[in-house]
Amino acid sequence: MIRETGQIDGYDYGSAKIARSPVTLNELQELKVTLRWSEEDERFLRLAGEVLQDQTEPLVDLWRKQIIASIPHLARHSRAPEGQALPDYVTRSSRRFQQWVLDTCLQPYDQDWLNYQHEIALRHMAPKKNQVDHVRSTLYVPFRDILAFVPVMNETIKPFLAAKGHSAQDVNAMHRAWIKSMQLQMALWAKPYSEPPAGYSHW
Repeated sequence: MIRETGQIDGYDYGSAKIARSPVTLNELQELKVTLRWSEEDERFLRLAGEVLQDQTEPLVDLWRKQIIASIPHLARHSRAPEGQALPDYVTRSSRRFQQWVLDTCLQPYDQDWLNYQHEIALRHMAPKKNQVDHVRSTLYVPFRDILAFVPVMNETIKPFLAAKGHSAQDVNAMHRAWIKSMQLQMALWAKPYSEPPAGYSHW
């Protein structure tokens, strides 16, 4: 089930609070053509969402509490500048991370989805990072770290896609659709990251 806005702290999907993306729907369609996005990809991505529905918490825990937490230059983005843990911040942002998994698989890739892609990217950048949860942490997450972590997510999600007993062919199709979506989302995130606030790079 796709949760409604307001049930998760800071989850504003489809809300009037979210600005319109500078990327047009036509540009989104061009990106999908470049990716060779198909109706089959959409079908298997929805299937992936059904498979992952009750697995988002352990999946995000794997990514954040086991992998990211073990890499200091990544873990610092969920900590105070002095290095102290921010458990409430991790809890709230992890719930949004879980919802992002479901949105990736189950939401239509329409204007609301496009707008929220832009919003998520901005929330990893200065000055929006830390604002939603009113915390003190790093000013931004470098795009290089986000992009480099995508293959890790792609690799580690496959056992979760296989957890419900689907055929190897269907698991591969779900996995292929997920990877295409990751590539699409990173292409969209690249726009705000290529136009950071004046004064410093977000690379």
